[in-house]
Amino acid sequence: MNILKVAACLVVIFFAAALRADDKARFDLAGPTIDIRVTRGSSTLPIAQVPNLQPGDRIWIKADLPASQSNHLILIVAFLRGTTNEPPDDWFTEIDTWNKKTVEGTTVTVPNEAEEALLFVAPETGGDFKTLRSAVKGKPGLFIRADADLNEASFEQQRIERYLSAMKNLPQDDQKAIQDHSAKLATTLALKPNADCFKQPVDQQVICLTQSSAPVLLDDGHGQSIAEAISTGPSSDFINAASYTQPVGAGLYSAYVGAVVDLVHLVGMLRTAQYQYIPGLSFPQGSALSLRLNAPPSFHKPESVIVIGLPAIQKAKLPPLRPHDPNQVACLLQPKMTIPLEGAPLVFSSSFAHGLVLHLNRTGASTDLPLAPDAFEGGLVVAKEEKSDPLHDAKIGDDKALSAKPDTKIGGTTDLTITGTIRGYWGFDSFEGPTITLQQIKGKDWKIVDNAQLLAGQDNHLTVKADGSACVEHIALASDKAKDVDVSFKPAAGNDAKDTLALDVSLKTVQPGGYSLAIKQYGDSDRDTVPLTAYTAGIHLDAIKIHRGDKTAVLTGRGLKDVVSVEIDKQIFTPGGEGNDDNTMHLQADSGVSPSDGSEAKAKLKDGRTMSVKISTAAARPELKLISFKAAPTPKDGTLPVNFGNKDDILLEGKLIFVVQTNGTFPRTQTIEVATVDGSVHATLSLATNNLVLQDDHTAVATLEPLKAFGQSAFGKLQMRPVAEDGTPGNWTPLGVLVRAPQITAIHCTTADAPTCTVDGSNLFLVQSFDAAKDFAKPTDVPTGFAESNLAVPTPADGATLYLKLRDDPNSVATVTLPTPVQKPTSSTPSPSQAAVPSEAPAVQDKTTPPSSEAAPAPKPDPSTTPQPTTGPPRDHN
Repeated sequence: MNILKVAACLVVIFFAAALRADDKARFDLAGPTIDIRVTRGSSTLPIAQVPNLQPGDRIWIKADLPASQSNHLILIVAFLRGTTNEPPDDWFTEIDTWNKKTVEGTTVTVPNEAEEALLFVAPETGGDFKTLRSAVKGKPGLFIRADADLNEASFEQQRIERYLSAMKNLPQDDQKAIQDHSAKLATTLALKPNADCFKQPVDQQVICLTQSSAPVLLDDGHGQSIAEAISTGPSSDFINAASYTQPVGAGLYSAYVGAVVDLVHLVGMLRTAQYQYIPGLSFPQGSALSLRLNAPPSFHKPESVIVIGLPAIQKAKLPPLRPHDPNQVACLLQPKMTIPLEGAPLVFSSSFAHGLVLHLNRTGASTDLPLAPDAFEGGLVVAKEEKSDPLHDAKIGDDKALSAKPDTKIGGTTDLTITGTIRGYWGFDSFEGPTITLQQIKGKDWKIVDNAQLLAGQDNHLTVKADGSACVEHIALASDKAKDVDVSFKPAAGNDAKDTLALDVSLKTVQPGGYSLAIKQYGDSDRDTVPLTAYTAGIHLDAIKIHRGDKTAVLTGRGLKDVVSVEIDKQIFTPGGEGNDDNTMHLQADSGVSPSDGSEAKAKLKDGRTMSVKISTAAARPELKLISFKAAPTPKDGTLPVNFGNKDDILLEGKLIFVVQTNGTFPRTQTIEVATVDGSVHATLSLATNNLVLQDDHTAVATLEPLKAFGQSAFGKLQMRPVAEDGTPGNWTPLGVLVRAPQITAIHCTTADAPTCTVDGSNLFLVQSFDAAKDFAKPTDVPTGFAESNLAVPTPADGATLYLKLRDDPNSVATVTLPTPVQKPTSSTPSPSQAAVPSEAPAVQDKTTPPSSEAAPAPKPDPSTTPQPTTGPPRDHN
């Protein structure tokens, strides 16, 4: 016995390893068809519905051979009872297929104590039956192993081919359908398709899944349990040892597992001078048992004998069906209701399960809905077509069951859900599957979970919840202005996801605005609507930075132009200031706040949303209080001073002195920045540069000469702020308006009645306009581009004050006082010398030559002969 064990193991391993090199395990040749029916008691089933045999079963067998069959074939039915227990001679039955007595078929009864059944198809030769019987009796363990492997390999190949045939029916260009149905098929059939196929172009994915790589079979345990008759008992130890070795029990060969490799060479060991054994994989359909061979039969010596495995003789191994999702709910209102199930691939790849119904556990009359396995849909589907079940010869598929009224309680109320139990037959044996929850009325009270928001221009994910969500047929995003957009949905995952759907909403072509989810449910012509808004996409708030006590903050992010306001520590901040763009926004409030670092602010957007943003709170800014301010012009010899009408005007050529104070000690490393509002020029004052001097611990005197600090082109509103040693700036404090003034050296006038005077000096272009009176009723504008050194201006109305508006501060009126007021005429008769000089020729007025008090007024000249005033230097009248 020990020698037999070792020899069997070594031979099996050797041939299995050899097959890896030549890959001859392809079962792609069609063999003969055998009609088989099994009768147990008073019930008869076709072989396709028989997962197991039992002692006493009557097997009707008939070879379905063509009328032109020229070779005589015999069928031999053999029963086995153990790997070391030789079967008796009467457990072998010979059927001569050409004999008229067997044309209508032969019935064979399964004997007591039998554990396995084999069927041989062999050519007629002398002593053929006895030779085969002798071979089987001589090595029963090898044939038992062959029978188990044939059954298992057939089950596995049926699973693979069910997957392949279903995938070939899919559209080649629908990636979603390919992936969805591949996943359903793989789950129900316990397969693992090649994931690399989904990385290929869509039109090549199905080809890849069905041709270039076969799906890998997963260990489901159910098909193996049906063929496990040889795996129990001490007499099968040597076969088990062989099957568990690495060369035999592992790997994928073509579309088959290692059991097929083992099988091919296992029967090859039985080759004799007369016979060569060929394994046949069976594919039953009804009562017809179609065969697939891996080698063509030979009718010359050694002649071929086809070995066919019949169902194991054992108790029924009922299918361990279980729901794909324990929390799933099916909809009774759905015309083609599908119950996703897994755990028993043979339910979907074979006809062993039949007469399936969903028994509704109702309070009234019981109702059974017929079910049909559908691997393509991933579960059991309510069968509407009329079928006949051979076991109890009853018709199923009555559509009236689908229109049964909902289960209503006493008092008129209707439960949202009831339960249903799956019942049916597994071969000859009845079984009861899982009980599932069924929704019998449509859902209501739809709402969006967690206030999720849709963003236009991109894909979105939403979760909706209702009082019953299993009966949803279709969901669309609807509006009055645009075409409906289909929304894909599926039951949400998680233990707390009851009555919840996960939605994928594509808004890539949708504009922001108001929409609604239009939810269509089975059995209802109307649609339930859930209002929602598609908001503007591309808005992202990064952070808000603020210093303690500040009333200004800076918001950073993306799409900030859509921010209306931000609430920080119960204070509303609104956009303001300069330097705002799509990524940075400066915010202002009426009073300062001191939020906790890491707390959240609420931003309000133009589309009505509110978004949270983290606050980054820094230390309080340095503070300075302006105590006093003095802007003194620097006297310049030979020029007339310009007197500013606005006390806040600061002459560029002057000196600015201001005093500041802090609440605490003035830090010696703190500086003061002085700059124009537009930031075009700035200067820094510090103790180190001696333009900042401490008066005491908290008071400092600042001195600034704007011309030296800023240059000749500086003008505009001036402000100052403290800057801490680490660069943190304080708030700006206005100082005044930095203005430039012309250098006026002289003003030449004649009399108060003269229309103009002449102004001499430099930088006269800094004046916008001159006038004789403060109201600027008749101004004289200085032209743009003017660069001369003298200009005709109106004669002062009061004879002493000339008014001007500077370009740097046109809202303020400045003055220049004439050194000597213009004298009014004292007589209407001119002296001879006066009459010789035209009245328009201005008298020279300067600080060294005062006008004569005795000069008689000149007569009015003739306009036709009088020269016009000039903006050039005054004439020399001597």
